[in-house]
Amino acid sequence: MSRADEIRERYHQLLGPAVLAHIKAEVAAAPPPSPELIEELRRIFTRPAGEAPAAVPAPAARAA
Repeated sequence: MSRADEIRERYHQLLGPAVLAHIKAEVAAAPPPSPELIEELRRIFTRPAGEAPAAVPAPAARAA
């Protein structure tokens, strides 16, 4: 049995068929995501920390 099958079986044990059927019905009734949402999620997942900061030059070494 694969790990995914084990997890699925555990969800069935914990939640039961009625709760899982309710979750599936709610997901099926949800509207499809907008193109804007898809693009925003794509940006978040590809750059979770946002844009990389610009490089800052190191200060010049001081003469002792």
